Amino acid sequence: MDRPNITARRRRRLEQQLHTTHDARVYRRTLAILEIGRGRPVAEVARSLGVTRQTLYNWLAAYAHDFDPGDLADAPRAGRPPLWTADLCDALREALDQPPDRWGFPAANWTVPLLREHLAEQAGCRPSDTALRRLLHRLGYAWKRSRYVLPDDPLREKKTADPAARAGAG
Repeated sequence: MDRPNITARRRRRLEQQLHTTHDARVYRRTLAILEIGRGRPVAEVARSLGVTRQTLYNWLAAYAHDFDPGDLADAPRAGRPPLWTADLCDALREALDQPPDRWGFPAANWTVPLLREHLAEQAGCRPSDTALRRLLHRLGYAWKRSRYVLPDDPLREKKTADPAARAGAG
């Protein structure tokens, strides 16, 4: 492939993209096109960027198609499907509506390990601790430690001094 014909206008567009992009991949590709346009050998640019010459030729072909710097960005990809399906979220909400002892767990409050075990039994999916905490936060749940409150002492009045008796003693 021949070197791209980079006019002054195209160079300005590439330099503008170089200064405004937040994507490291687009930055490297734009830098490579600019360096090759300045006359540096493809092998030298490839070595300095840590990529193969074929990769540079692919980038050059993508740019030379329309001479649009936007063509150097990655195409959208589907990615991994989300773990949190509607059924899994419903199972979590249903579990949180009742204490864990109603589901057969010997505990008074839900913990992340208990919720993971419960979801594995009910929905067949065991999310990671981090994923579960992230979803609970998104759903507005806050983790609090239990505070034990002692019942009122039935003998409290007998233990306190009678104010009338104290007044007459003086």
